[in-house]
Amino acid sequence: MMKITKLLFSNRRLRKSAALLLAVACASVQSLVIQAQDRNAAAEPLTLPLAVELALRTNPLTRATASGRELADAQVAEARTGRLPQVQLSETFTNGNNPVFVFGSLLEQARFTQQNFNLPLLNNPDPLTNFRFGVTVKAPLFDQRQTATRVTRAQLGRKQADARTDQVEQQVRFETLRAFYGLLLAEARKEVADEAVKLAEADVKLSRDRVDAGTAVVSDLLAAEVQLAEARQQVIQTDGDIITAEAALNTALGLPIATPRKISGALAEKKFDVAEQEELMRQAMAHRPDLNRAGLGVRSGEVLAEGARNEYLPRVDVFANFGASRNNFVNGSTDYTVGASVTFNLFDAGRNARIAQARAAANLAASEQQHLSNQIRLEVVRAHQQFISARERLKVAERIINQAGEALRITQDRYQEGLTTITEVLRAETTLTRARLNTLAARHDYYVGYASVLVTTGRLTDVQSFVS
Repeated sequence: MMKITKLLFSNRRLRKSAALLLAVACASVQSLVIQAQDRNAAAEPLTLPLAVELALRTNPLTRATASGRELADAQVAEARTGRLPQVQLSETFTNGNNPVFVFGSLLEQARFTQQNFNLPLLNNPDPLTNFRFGVTVKAPLFDQRQTATRVTRAQLGRKQADARTDQVEQQVRFETLRAFYGLLLAEARKEVADEAVKLAEADVKLSRDRVDAGTAVVSDLLAAEVQLAEARQQVIQTDGDIITAEAALNTALGLPIATPRKISGALAEKKFDVAEQEELMRQAMAHRPDLNRAGLGVRSGEVLAEGARNEYLPRVDVFANFGASRNNFVNGSTDYTVGASVTFNLFDAGRNARIAQARAAANLAASEQQHLSNQIRLEVVRAHQQFISARERLKVAERIINQAGEALRITQDRYQEGLTTITEVLRAETTLTRARLNTLAARHDYYVGYASVLVTTGRLTDVQSFVS
């Protein structure tokens, strides 16, 4: 072994190969460690705050809004460059015998001599080559406020991107919360269905014993078996509901649908306080990100119209040129020019049309803002009424479930004493199961209804009120 080691490290290539193999092995081990950590993280139960945090990082919509903000920043930076000078470099090669070109090029190259005044040579010059290097600098002193218009609109666009980000984040929170509690509801319904199967199995056993003892008829056993079959069908349905709810949660999180996921939480008793409907509307008008975006759109249209009207103003620019003309890459002459220009656009056939378009865009944005305000008010009314309905249904369901449990206990006692039939017991069990399922559904709607109130008023900025 020692000889092999000495032979290995005595050769430089072999040493490099050994180092490479060692690095690959270390990378493989590190990759396995990371994968194991990811599996452990996936195996840990996911709470609602962690689910929302994960969704805000991985949901495609949040990544899209981040790209939208980057685009808006770039547009602001581009608009601001309108105030900066433009610098251009050029190198031009020209060859010809045009008399004006030859005469001017000789002057530029500082090679004009007295013999060039020869009239036949002036009229029919020999071909001339001219290399012209130039530097041009142009800067606006007053550009009809067009740069200010573009900067203002770009800044409004950036604010719209921020409002869009806020809106998407709230929507992602809502979708994640609804999917999270949807999975909790599916799992709770599964538990209720499993308990219903246990009750039905106990009824079948009891009925069979009584039939064997001659104290009950076969129809009681058949009724109990039908009840058991229906309970098992409900278990099958709840199994499918859990798979669907897991897929919905993974979709909200921005993960593959088949990602295994365990969650930690419960549809526990909780009280949410909601303001009156008029107050909710006021909050929505003040906090809804999409309404804020619409207002910024109106302002952007107004700025665009103002920019179109500013085209009636003059434009003032300054410029400077530096050039070098030569007949080869060595000999030549340099020159420069500086100046300023004032431009009045006396006639522009499309200017009035651009002003009309800008005004129409501003009016359109204002109309859309008004329509959105009306839609938001409707959403607030709908969300508020759904929350109130869920709250009242939950109160009724909680009262019924206690009554249904007591009714089942009494019916079972009466059946044990032979004072009633198995049909009454089965009916009482069905009523209790339905009451428990209705309670779970009402509590789920109560949670989601409160979240809907928050998101329709633009205040779903966190989920602490659901877990604290």
